[in-house]
Amino acid sequence: MGSRSEPVSNSNPEDRPPPFEEVFEPLSLAPTLQAASVNDDGLVNIDFDPELCRRLTKSFSVKDDVYEASLKPGPSSHNDYEPVPALNIVIQVVGSRGDVQPFVALGNELQRHGHRVRLATHDVFRDFVHESGLEFYPVGGDPSDLMAYMVKNPGLIPSMKSIRGGDIQRKRKMIADMLEAFWDSCIKSDPSTNDPFVVDAIIANPPSFGHVHCAQALGVPLHMMFTMPWTSTRAFAHPLANLKHSSVKGPVANYLSYGVVEFMTWQGIGDIVNKWRERTLNLEPVPMSEGARLLETLNIPFTYCWSPALVPKPRDWSSKINVCGFFFRSPPAYTPPTKLEEFLNAGPMPIYIGFGSIVVDDPDRIIVMVLKAIKMAGVRAIISQGWSNLGGQSDPDVFYIGDCPHEWLFQHVAAVVHHGGSGTTACGLRYGKPTVIVPFFGDQLFWGLMVARAGAGPNPIPYSQLTSRGLAEAISFSLTEEVEAAAVSISETMATETGTQEAVEAFHANLPRNGLRCDLMPDQPAAWAYKGDHQRVLLSKKAACILAHNGRIEPQRLKLHETRPVVIDNERWDPFTAVSSASISTIAQMGQATAGVFLRPYEKLRQTSSSEATTSRQIGSAPEPTKSPSAPSSISSTSLTAPSEKSTGTAKTARLEAEQGNGRLESVAAASANSAGRFVASSAKGVLVDIPLSAAEGLRAVPRLYGGDVTAHGKITGFKSGVEVAGEVFGHGMYEALTDIVAYTYKGKREEGPRGVAKGLAKGMTSMVTKASAATIGLVAYPAKGLQRSIHARVKHGTRNSIEEAKKLEGEWLVQGEGSGRGLEEEDGKGLAQEDYAALLADFETLRRRRSR
Repeated sequence: MGSRSEPVSNSNPEDRPPPFEEVFEPLSLAPTLQAASVNDDGLVNIDFDPELCRRLTKSFSVKDDVYEASLKPGPSSHNDYEPVPALNIVIQVVGSRGDVQPFVALGNELQRHGHRVRLATHDVFRDFVHESGLEFYPVGGDPSDLMAYMVKNPGLIPSMKSIRGGDIQRKRKMIADMLEAFWDSCIKSDPSTNDPFVVDAIIANPPSFGHVHCAQALGVPLHMMFTMPWTSTRAFAHPLANLKHSSVKGPVANYLSYGVVEFMTWQGIGDIVNKWRERTLNLEPVPMSEGARLLETLNIPFTYCWSPALVPKPRDWSSKINVCGFFFRSPPAYTPPTKLEEFLNAGPMPIYIGFGSIVVDDPDRIIVMVLKAIKMAGVRAIISQGWSNLGGQSDPDVFYIGDCPHEWLFQHVAAVVHHGGSGTTACGLRYGKPTVIVPFFGDQLFWGLMVARAGAGPNPIPYSQLTSRGLAEAISFSLTEEVEAAAVSISETMATETGTQEAVEAFHANLPRNGLRCDLMPDQPAAWAYKGDHQRVLLSKKAACILAHNGRIEPQRLKLHETRPVVIDNERWDPFTAVSSASISTIAQMGQATAGVFLRPYEKLRQTSSSEATTSRQIGSAPEPTKSPSAPSSISSTSLTAPSEKSTGTAKTARLEAEQGNGRLESVAAASANSAGRFVASSAKGVLVDIPLSAAEGLRAVPRLYGGDVTAHGKITGFKSGVEVAGEVFGHGMYEALTDIVAYTYKGKREEGPRGVAKGLAKGMTSMVTKASAATIGLVAYPAKGLQRSIHARVKHGTRNSIEEAKKLEGEWLVQGEGSGRGLEEEDGKGLAQEDYAALLADFETLRRRRSR
């Protein structure tokens, strides 16, 4: 409610589905979902309740035309505004090289617009990113290991085989480590050059998981970009959802599939994310009912990097969602080896077969199957060895190739057979090549279906169903004239698209227009807010550093500036579930704290004992002093130690053991006291804040149950905003409580006559009771919530201090001329011009005293 941006409406209201919250509550799957499980291919088998879906169908505008008529995204509003300041942008990406490569192209395009771009991804792509001219930050994680895991467990939804094999704990540990690294990528200096960096905006793909939480901690804009659909739509199901065996299909099932898949994924990582939020970011945990749909409920802008010629933008996606075209890098220079050229010239144009970064358990089996299919189809082939290192016996009609740019290779083949990665699919269609897709996991099946629907290839053959005959038939079908013509047609349309340019325009168009730029240096983003005599002055890192050097600003008046604050609240549905949920949550937290009073000291004692044992072993095994080469061999090193020194060492050891014992008692007592404190805090928070607030929000939500509207209130970020919201809700609530009884009764009489009068009167009476109650309870609940957040911000300030220090460090770096070649001193023409320097100080004095903007 107060935490959510209002969704941007489409031009045609009929085409919008109802809000997700109105048709699907993440924590109450039972009314909608009959069954959900993971099949052998790792997809989520979903079966919805037919009766409920039949009812929900009435809420959807079901039309044959579910896509926009125009293949290209609408014009960007970016050009209607003054230029965007040069930003520090971090792009956070998890995935294979095919997932990373489009973002390298995007980063280069952002650089052309003056931005500083850092790509945070797996360590193995360091050289690839650096060679592209982008800054790199390592986040750990092994993409080959991840790909092998994803073949078995798409979407991080584990199969029983993976659970028994111990894969789950290893991957959870990997995710936890990567979350820490993604946060570091936002505020830490470059690990290679040590250049300071604090992010001004974040671009991320959804599997990086840390994006929205980093954006909340920093208060910066977030823009999601991805190669597969991640936004609910009735046009097609979630790529990880399998509705094949569902008794319900169509728009409703498609739309709800997104919620089911994300809910199941959140169940696997929600606890990891919340621990990271609390311990590293100093943020409150995300309510379990909100985590799965956070990107949609916060109305985060999305840009999808596929061609609208292949998959047009669905009508039920808002203007904050763009489909801009594939992201292509500039084709790299490549000289083919002589043997490859000889093979290409030795006969008819071959086909390409490769499965890229996929790691299969039995590569020998798949290569035998592929070679047999090549013989049956009567074609020549180039086989990419890939991460599975495919290879077979020598054959004059088969050429095995290592790393080779697809941009060059695909211009010399007749068709492409691959795993269905979005990047490989894009490259094949870019050059008009018929495409056969053998999907393994994730969005690969989706792209296979889209290619087949466009006529540019046969239906996809899932890897688990792959046979030599089936592959041979698919290859033969792809080489027909009709399929080749369809692929060429798509290629011609894609040639007119400028994916990375459209994506940058979409990114710029969704940046906040107010509060983004520095008041003194408009070409730089605002990082600080200075409290002037009458209102705030927004300052960049460099401007703040210059003013600080000249003693023009008081440190206590300088605060961190958030260009796009993010507030996450718990959406409530009705008073009963709201109060019961808050009560259960409070009891659970109190129970955990109570158990911690006894368990945490025991855990601390074990950790301390283990640490001391390790230290003792290290001391006991310490090597004796090395004899000097010039010393006589008959004199031992121990004979040089005086008795007094030995006794002193014994005394030190005894004193060390005593100190360790005291420290052990202190740590145990501290752990117990900490848990006791958590018990007091959780009980106070539950009784004084969470339960009253849930009651107020639940009562406010009652009108939704009978089709009424609920006015959204402001965001609660502290005590002051809490008091403001309380007054706002009280005023609206009491007014509507007094007037709704008349309004509903009159509306009922006009629509249904005497029967409508009774209905309207009942609705009015209900509205009067619930809204008046919510308004009254809110007078206490909203200020209490604001006070709780103010206290949390004051107590949990470690992350805020880290951000402040990082911004000051980058400001110093910029002032010294390291980052931009423009320092304070007039040296070698690199310093800040004297007249500009004086003007900046004068402008600040004017701005700090002005009364209004």
